[in-house]
Amino acid sequence: MPKDTGRNTDMEQGESNGGKRNLLLWAWRLLWRPHPRWPLAVLLIVGFGGGIGFWGSYNWAMELSNTETFCTSCHEMRDTPFKELKETIHYSNRSGVRAICSDCHVPKEWYYKAIRKVQATNELFHKILGTVDTPEKFEAARLEMAKRVWTSMKNTDSRECRNCHNVLFMNPEAQVRPARRRHAEALEKGETCIDCHKGIAHKLPKGWKDS
Repeated sequence: MPKDTGRNTDMEQGESNGGKRNLLLWAWRLLWRPHPRWPLAVLLIVGFGGGIGFWGSYNWAMELSNTETFCTSCHEMRDTPFKELKETIHYSNRSGVRAICSDCHVPKEWYYKAIRKVQATNELFHKILGTVDTPEKFEAARLEMAKRVWTSMKNTDSRECRNCHNVLFMNPEAQVRPARRRHAEALEKGETCIDCHKGIAHKLPKGWKDS
């Protein structure tokens, strides 16, 4: 007796569709079942919304703390480093492109930026202690602070300098001869920006050559 293959196929498809519907119905009931007080769907929605709110607030705080206004809100920075920066080409130049504090002292990549922000809490600690709250204290600690920044920039291959500058993208023909020669030498020797450009945005501390 011939088999009714068409009927069997319809039954199999019906069972398959019914299984999918049952699975969807089970998932829907699971989402809205109290667990133990609130439906799972409510917990997921609240958790997702809370996560977005936290992430947005976190990034807002990160960007706020990168502004020039924030960086110069304490007099230690406003009255000394920022005043020195305003006298350099990084602050005012023919192109109108200006670097602010975070351009040179905060990485752009999120991972390194987060690490830098954690490290910056040490600066808040010294703000409370008043470590450099007078011009005299600042000058006494200038060499130590500068060496710390120079070492950091050396270890990261002047990463923050490369936010705006890259030797590989420079046009040597547009540079004066000494700069052209030194940049070529730096590439050959594997040197980095801070090896030659100390004091380009802030006053060099006394005794920096000896150190």
